Amino acid sequence: MSQIIYLLRHGETVFNTKGRYQGELDSPLTDNGIAQVKQNAKLLKSVIGDPNDWRIVSSPLGRALQSTKIICETIGYDFRKVEKDNRLSEVAVGSWAGLTTNEIERSWPNLVNNTDLYSWYFNSPDGESYETVVNRLTEWLKNIKSEPKVIAVSHGLTGRILRGLYSELEKDDALKLEVSHEVFFKLSEKEIQKISLDFDDFY
Repeated sequence: MSQIIYLLRHGETVFNTKGRYQGELDSPLTDNGIAQVKQNAKLLKSVIGDPNDWRIVSSPLGRALQSTKIICETIGYDFRKVEKDNRLSEVAVGSWAGLTTNEIERSWPNLVNNTDLYSWYFNSPDGESYETVVNRLTEWLKNIKSEPKVIAVSHGLTGRILRGLYSELEKDDALKLEVSHEVFFKLSEKEIQKISLDFDDFY
């Protein structure tokens, strides 16, 4: 059975604009973030056909649900039918949630030394490990494998890891995948396609 998954990220939040890591904390969408979600939702509407043929699953975190509600309003889908799944939540960074990179470096210098731009999140003393996130996302992919049409709303880092898993990438490569509020991704037949305003089919 062929399957299509459309993977979207929530829109820009207030914390995003301040450079604060959210993890399992929450922060509302900015006006720009709302506009980003509406733009992506319009593109999504043009490629999915009947929205009621799709299963929509969202991270239960507020910024994802706020984005999902906008998506549902745009494509014509009953928000009450959306499934919430903790496995799509953002990577938990424990005590680092709500802090900026500088604040983390000042308080935990030994934990961020000798790490790179992409992997240091997982050095939080009480956050999630990469392996834990991989396990929950692997389980989620197995659970939906019999669903032909899935729309998932998740987060930046979790979305990277999910796409990496889908493409069977190594950790270092998965963490370097593009992350943006203004694109979303089509996962099908073990291939990943980026969809944005520049996508040829929308001209």
